[in-house]
Formats: sequence, C-alpha cells, structure tokens
Amino acid sequence: MPSQTPANTGKTFESLSPVDGSVLGTHPVHGPGEVRDAVLGSRAAARRWAFAGWDGRRAALLAWKRSLARRMDEVAEVVSAETGKPVHDARAEVLLALVHVDWAARNARRVLGRRRVPSGAGAFHQRALLAYKPVGVVGVIGPWNYPVFTPMGSIGYALAAGNGIVFKPSELTPGVGELLASSFAEAVPAEFGGLFSVVTGFGDTGAALAEAAGIDKVAFTGSPGTARKVAEACARTLTPLLAECGGKDAVLVGADADLEAAANAIVWGAMANAGQTCAGVERVYAVASVHGELVERIVRKARELTPGQEYGPMTRPAQLAVVERHMKEALAGGAHAPLGGPESLRAPFVHPVVLVGVAEDAAAMREETFGPMVAVNAVRDLDEAVERTNASAYSLGASVFTGSRKEGLAVAERLRAGAVSVGSVLGFASVPSLPFGGAGESGYGRVHGAEGLRAFASARSITVRRRIGGGADLTSFATSREAAERVVELGRKLHAWR
Repeated sequence: MPSQTPANTGKTFESLSPVDGSVLGTHPVHGPGEVRDAVLGSRAAARRWAFAGWDGRRAALLAWKRSLARRMDEVAEVVSAETGKPVHDARAEVLLALVHVDWAARNARRVLGRRRVPSGAGAFHQRALLAYKPVGVVGVIGPWNYPVFTPMGSIGYALAAGNGIVFKPSELTPGVGELLASSFAEAVPAEFGGLFSVVTGFGDTGAALAEAAGIDKVAFTGSPGTARKVAEACARTLTPLLAECGGKDAVLVGADADLEAAANAIVWGAMANAGQTCAGVERVYAVASVHGELVERIVRKARELTPGQEYGPMTRPAQLAVVERHMKEALAGGAHAPLGGPESLRAPFVHPVVLVGVAEDAAAMREETFGPMVAVNAVRDLDEAVERTNASAYSLGASVFTGSRKEGLAVAERLRAGAVSVGSVLGFASVPSLPFGGAGESGYGRVHGAEGLRAFASARSITVRRRIGGGADLTSFATSREAAERVVELGRKLHAWR
C-alpha cells in the first residue's frame, strides 16, 4: 500500500512531552510540494473510494473503527504522551471518536443518498431528485487539545461522505495524526492507499494545505486569529472553509436549581483536560440567592483535584501566560479568589482557580482562557444571566441548570449558542446525531450529525421529465402563447389566495 505520509525535503522537528520536555519523536516538516503530492494522491484514491459505493465505504470505515477500538490503549498512550492528559481521559476521547465514526459510517447513505423531493404544482411534469456528492479532497487542520476526537468530527464524516483526506495535525501532536492515518491504511483494503494521508509541520504546512491546488474544502480548528489567516488563504481560490474557533461558554444557574448537580458539572466542565476544552466552562452566572452556596460547593469540589492525576499540564506552555494575565487582571479589577491565585501557576501545571465578582469587561470574561479557571458571578435573575451570556463575541456552547426542565428549555432557546445542555455540561458532545459548531468568534459551519455529513458533500439537483399529458410546458416554444398565459394566470390566482 502507498505510504500515508508523503516524502519530505529533509527538514524535521521534534515533538516534546509537555510534562518534562523529553523528546517523544521526530517528524518531517512538509512543504508545499509534499502537500500538493498528498492532495493528488488522495484525489486518485478518492475515485476508487467513490466507486466502492455506500456499502463499501461503510464496511471500510467500520473496519477502521473496530481496529481503533482494539488499539485504544495504544492510541491513548500516544495522546497522553503528546498532550499530557491522563490516560483515562485519553481513552474516553478515543471512545467518543469511535462513536462518531460509527454513526457517520452507518448513516451516510440515509442522509446523503439520492431521494425524491416534491416537485410542486408548477412543475407537475417533472420528477425531482436530490443527491449529495463528495466535494473531493478535504484538508483537515486539527488542534492539540483533543487530537483524536476533534479532527475525527471532520475526518470520519468527510470519509463517510466519500471524500479523500489530507490531515495536518497540530505540531504539538504529530504522532497522533500519523497514528490515525497509518491505522486507517492498515485496516482498510489496499486499493484505498493514499486516501487518508497526513502532513506534519508548523503554520507554513497548514497554509500550504489551505492554498494547495485542488483542495476542495478545508476544515480548521484553532484560534479565531489563525482562522482568519486560513480564511484569507482559502478566499484566494474560493475554497470553502469550515472553522471551529473555540468559545467562552457559560453556565446559567437558577434559584431553584440542584446546586450539587450544578457544582459537579461546573467543576468538571471547567477543570477537565486542564480547562483546555473549546466548549468547556469558563463563566458561571448564578442567581444571587444561591450564588454564595454554589461558590462554596464549587470551591470544595475543585480543592480536591490534583493536577497530574485528575487532569494534566498546560499542553501548550505559552497558555500559562494567558491564564496568569486573565487572573491578575481580574483580581486587580476587584474580583477575589476563594480558591487559588498567582500561586496556582506551577509550571507545567495550573492548580484550580475560582474567581468571584469578575468585571464583565475583564479579559477573564471576554477572552478564551483555556485553563483550569472559572469565574462565578452573581446575577439578579435568569434574564440577566441570558443577557450577559449573549453579550460574548463567542457563541459555541452553554449549559442551564434550573428546577424544571420546561424552564431550562425556555432559557436554552434564548441563548445565542450553537449547542446547549440542560442539566449537564457538554452533553451534546456525546450525541453523534447532533451538529456541533458556533458563530461569531467561535467560527462557522457544523460538524457531527446529518449537518456534519452534508458539510462535506455538494447537493446535486436532478429533474426527470414525466410523460404526463395535459397542461402547458412553459419551457418550450411549441406551447402557444395563449396556453402559456392561461397557466401563468392560474398560478397567479392560486398564490394570491392560498
């Protein structure tokens, strides 16, 4: 089978452990030529992939899924080594990816397969069909915080839709990317060699992928600033872009909420993966009557966490400076910390930090912190909580805790967020049939679910003329002027009174 990693010009870089800085591996730096070759190879294989049909692609993807499941420990060890997250967290991440690949493989035909749609009275003589075709070769630029689960939301769904893949993993997690590509090559028939390849390197490699001749769509996950650069590169060739750019997700807690459940969810949502989760909890708005008790519960639970056990280090060392800046600015602006403070930063770890009374214009409330720190502010009522939540430039996820499900759903409907969990945090991430994505600084486009499959397909409309007598054909000069006018007038009257 052809190699899943293109040859390179000889330049290399090392991936390092975020825990102790030890060298984990050496990887090639792929340039524009190597990226172009990967795209061409994927395109050639994609033709064979298309010929395999729905059943062939389903079988191949499920074979890959089963292989990854059997190799879960191996994959999780690489994830843990490169990100620093505990192995048990890495295993859970791999499981989520398996769930999504399974759903995409089993539902692609139902969502994208050709089907009839109503023709309408004005086109009764036409049989209308809708079909979805793969876009071609998708370039996936992945993140480091969830190096399996997050890119698989594009990789798995794009493959199920019939596309080829060229994957550029983060320079912090290249080993994970290479393992995903090689595992696919080993699990599927040899005829699909080159369909899913990986290119490694830094920003220039990602830029080369976005600008590569023939790339048909780019799926990017990362910061809004980098997304703008990728969008600029894609715009030069009118290449469509799907961008997932993070969030500043809030939890809203009503006066009659189950505070124990809310506190458990908030601590996990804010601290899991060291807070390095795009849809993790960064802000909490609790009604004033329960704010104090909620803070006490959050502090008590967060104090029990030990970095290095329940969660890992800052995978990206520079992120410590962001956490420190947000914390110090908040404290200088009048907030106080019932748990943690500047002493919480003990590189490469950050111990849990809980802030209270943070000014709404503080960086800790406006910018993505991406660390184990959460701000818990009091509000007058849920109306104010909704207003403050929606004031953010980000619009990714949110959570609502209220005494009744009906009220929780009503609040959820008012939030400017792509996904909302009622009574939990990140509940939507484990449901493969639900789309995921945001707006504003959180990006645009959707992965997962039927919307995620359609994101990597192009709609094709087909009409087939029926052999039906009567009526007048408005697309033929053979139809008399009088007959055509009668049809138009009939249509006008129909729509004037209907």
